Amino acid sequence: MTDNQAKESLRQIPGVDTLLQMEPVRDALLRHPRKLVLDAIREELDETRKRILQTAGSLTAIEPIEIARAIAQRADRLSAFILRPVINATGIVIHTNLGRSLLPDEAVERLQTLCTGYNNLEYDLQSGERGSRYVHAESILRELTGSEAALVVNNNAGAVFLLLNTLAAGREVVVSRGQLVEIGGSFRIPDVMSASGATLKEVGTTNRTNLGDYVAAITDRTALLMKVHTSNYRIVGFTKEVSLSEMVSLGRERCLPVVEDLGSGCFINLAPFGLQGETTVQETIRAGADLVTFSGDKLLGGPQAGIIVGRKDLIEKCRKNPLTRALRVDKMTLAALEATLRLYRDERQALERIPTLRMISFLPQELKSRAEELASAIQEADRNALLRVEVRRGFSQVGGGSLPAQDLPTFIAAVRSAVFSPNQIDEFLRRNDPPVIGRIESDHFIMDLRTVLPKQIEIIALAFRRMVE
Repeated sequence: MTDNQAKESLRQIPGVDTLLQMEPVRDALLRHPRKLVLDAIREELDETRKRILQTAGSLTAIEPIEIARAIAQRADRLSAFILRPVINATGIVIHTNLGRSLLPDEAVERLQTLCTGYNNLEYDLQSGERGSRYVHAESILRELTGSEAALVVNNNAGAVFLLLNTLAAGREVVVSRGQLVEIGGSFRIPDVMSASGATLKEVGTTNRTNLGDYVAAITDRTALLMKVHTSNYRIVGFTKEVSLSEMVSLGRERCLPVVEDLGSGCFINLAPFGLQGETTVQETIRAGADLVTFSGDKLLGGPQAGIIVGRKDLIEKCRKNPLTRALRVDKMTLAALEATLRLYRDERQALERIPTLRMISFLPQELKSRAEELASAIQEADRNALLRVEVRRGFSQVGGGSLPAQDLPTFIAAVRSAVFSPNQIDEFLRRNDPPVIGRIESDHFIMDLRTVLPKQIEIIALAFRRMVE
């Protein structure tokens, strides 16, 4: 492009005042603040000038109406929420990248009730004096777990950190090498322990740890014995692990607290649904653990939180640690957590009302029916017959670092097209509003109905209609 051509193209760009009078921009001003629309105009004009200067004489004539439409679209994007709802069609129930556990309706209703007005977060209604926010979920946690006391903080990493800092700062904590876990986000037990001020004392080998290894590691510097549930991996083959009951007996003999970090924090036996090896919080307390830490979301199915249950004297020490204020939870977490926990008073109700448990417990036949419904809806939307949809057997995962190497039988809708590649389908659906997140397998775009809500089936079909039109 010559300098004269570039100058001529630049002269064709409409001014801000002209653009403000064009219909697409006037419509945008009705939807958005004026400043945001002006920002969109400036950004679009800047990009238009750059395109003109970067092209080699091939730029077509400048069309003001097209620039105005682009500005309106840019204004819509600038005003959109960053955190948005998505449709999870991956089949991963506790999907860390997609917000993990869904809250039950009861928790959402409780949030609506408590967060649109004042409440007794730190006010004792009986005495009329200042109270503690930590009492609100404690009684229901004690009731459900059989523990003496409970403390809720912002997440399980915080719970572990607080516990170690309170009970073991400047001293040693004995842990099996096979339990030095790392979870998503580079959370590592050794790193958390070091940051807390405690010293890690590794015992045993990666695959085998004996009770004698713990006995040999105990010194006058030992603060506690710690067991970490390997919730996101399994060691199989020639292995040995010291049971919690054995560790509790040793702890009683040496007057050392025994702590178990369960990670996910399951309250219901999942074996009837084909999932093995997830110890419940209640079982851990009954086995004699002095303190147990676990998450409020994940398998529990509530809001993100870290929960410590166990001996009253030890939890009281944690409660008095100044760090507890830095890790404290707000009214929204406490409201949602209490509402979720109350559902566990009736196991059948918990399985029906808590989305995480409901998705885990779906029967394959129910998922097949829903997959067929989705396939039919997509084919009906595909008026030009550009898509081929099949219902197949597949496998879902619990996710969230829970129950690794264990799959849940499911049914999937597999989409293939001679016109669109699986990657193109994936990209289009991710750009939909709301985005539809699936996965690609064997040259097909896959949607697992285990994590798709019934009301979302028609939304997915509409997204495919937009793609093929």
